[in-house]
Amino acid sequence: MKNLPVIAIFLIAACAGSARAEEQNDINSDATLAPTPSAVVPSTCRNPRTSPLSRFWELEPASDCGTFGLRGYRPISLSVTTADSVNTAPESPTAGHTATFLPYNTTETRIQLSVRTKVAQGLLTGNDPTRLDSVWFSYSQQSYWQLFNNDLSRPFRVTDHEPEITYIFPIDTELGKGWRLRYLGVSANHQSNGQSLPLSRSWNRAIARAGMEYGNAFAINASLWQRMPEDSATDDNPEIADLIGRAEVAGLWNIDAGNTLALTVRHSLRANANGSIRLAWLRKVSTSSERSALRFHTELFSGYGDTLLDYNRKRTVLNLGLTLLDW
Repeated sequence: MKNLPVIAIFLIAACAGSARAEEQNDINSDATLAPTPSAVVPSTCRNPRTSPLSRFWELEPASDCGTFGLRGYRPISLSVTTADSVNTAPESPTAGHTATFLPYNTTETRIQLSVRTKVAQGLLTGNDPTRLDSVWFSYSQQSYWQLFNNDLSRPFRVTDHEPEITYIFPIDTELGKGWRLRYLGVSANHQSNGQSLPLSRSWNRAIARAGMEYGNAFAINASLWQRMPEDSATDDNPEIADLIGRAEVAGLWNIDAGNTLALTVRHSLRANANGSIRLAWLRKVSTSSERSALRFHTELFSGYGDTLLDYNRKRTVLNLGLTLLDW
């Protein structure tokens, strides 16, 4: 499974030539998008009359942008971070998984990249004029860079790779009080830091998804996952689900055209109640283009799993930086 990030990069590079740049500044989901290069797309692509979640997952022909175009997935961001602690000697209960001490700084730089492409559509919905199901392949990468640590020659402390394949089925069900259930989905997800022992960390999950929205102002995306079994003798990160969590609820509030609040909560679904909380505020950066996707972001994270190496270390992290979105 550790070769999956390489496969992801080649697949994404192959479809980059068919990407596009038609941008919208509406909120879509917990996975916000980033600007992409231009290409010819259908005239109905990302129709503003469709809902934000419809445009994000292309849930109907009116929001269909076709297959094998490069899209953003999670935020693409560059930020300076500071934390209450840093993992100077990562360890795991499994034998051979304890690293030697390195004097890392608590202040560093975080780089996050995330892209996806739709590889198939209309598998179950066929030519339905109101619904369009789809299959997506995505690749996300997050790195923490010790940019300010001259004593260690500014190394990358950790890089996590996350390829994923997702099937989305469109739903349009009234839930009451203006809320609508908009999709159900399933994903196969692999996350790894691509390291050898003693720093190797990885896990595989099957994920169930659902999304609902309230007009253009609010969106809630929920995920519930099951970790795929591994041999306990070689498991890089035992009890990772008990610490990082087994479920996630992510909400977005589009306060106005220039401001967004995002809240993501993960929970272990066990009595010990481990997990994490992530709160973010994004403010539009004024440019000459009304469709600018550049945002200033402030983000506070507290809990387990900010990185895979920190799966068993609870910490609080403050991020300040810039984010590119494709809403």
